[in-house]
Amino acid sequence: MIMTDLDVWIECTIPFLKALYYAANQTQPADVKLMPMSPLITLLILAFIGSVAGLIGGVILLFRKKWAKSLAADAIPLAAGVLLAVSLLDLLPQAVDKVGDLAFTIVLGVFVTLYLVERFLFFLHHHDVEDGHEAHRKETVPLIIFGDTIHNFLDGVAIAAGFLVSPSLGAIVALSTFLHETPHEIADFGILLANGWSPKKAFAANFLSAIATFPGALLTYYFAAFIEPAVGILLAVAAGLFLYIAATDFLPETEHAPKEKMGRQALFLIIGVLAIAALKLVAPELP
Repeated sequence: MIMTDLDVWIECTIPFLKALYYAANQTQPADVKLMPMSPLITLLILAFIGSVAGLIGGVILLFRKKWAKSLAADAIPLAAGVLLAVSLLDLLPQAVDKVGDLAFTIVLGVFVTLYLVERFLFFLHHHDVEDGHEAHRKETVPLIIFGDTIHNFLDGVAIAAGFLVSPSLGAIVALSTFLHETPHEIADFGILLANGWSPKKAFAANFLSAIATFPGALLTYYFAAFIEPAVGILLAVAAGLFLYIAATDFLPETEHAPKEKMGRQALFLIIGVLAIAALKLVAPELP
């Protein structure tokens, strides 16, 4: 049976969306009788959802290369739209509400710091595995893995910061993380395999990098309980991280799309923005 792009999206995202729904509402399916989940368990589920994208992306690349290209082509502009909307419509307003104008300074500082880190130290994210850039040479592979680990740790910080405001915001941040990690981790596998790594070794490296999301989420969860302004500061950090990824990685990537795909990518970008905006309209109780 030939599967269309839409079939691929549905098959890959329906289980994720179900888990996201139950985590955001801290409930279980009607046919499952369990005790109510504690906030910590809910946070761990959201962190798992945000980080498991790396494994999904890797498996897709290993076994369904055509699927991987299709998902990456659409996921990049969609993720850009979601990241922009989440950072500007959710995270930043919440940060301003808690720490005032300091939030804008933090966002600027995070943006500039991440640029300097990538410019002079190591890469936090990448997608193109065929351009032969220096970042893809064998001697820089350890730096790429290290950068990915730091990136995943920061994703955990972002998920926990949103969750501390409300489980719903935490679920939205987890969704954003899932979307931007999918093309990211597909590229990771491509780079490692292109440098002679076995599929098993590449999978193990990406798995160990992905689980850095958990300490990021847990440390944030416990750290924020002791310092009152911490949540606002961390929300601003998350907003700066998402803005940086969208502005310097995902949006420039769409410029390389063939002319016949430009309209499709623009549509997915708009869908990403409107999806987050629509959530605020239909669920005004959301932060």
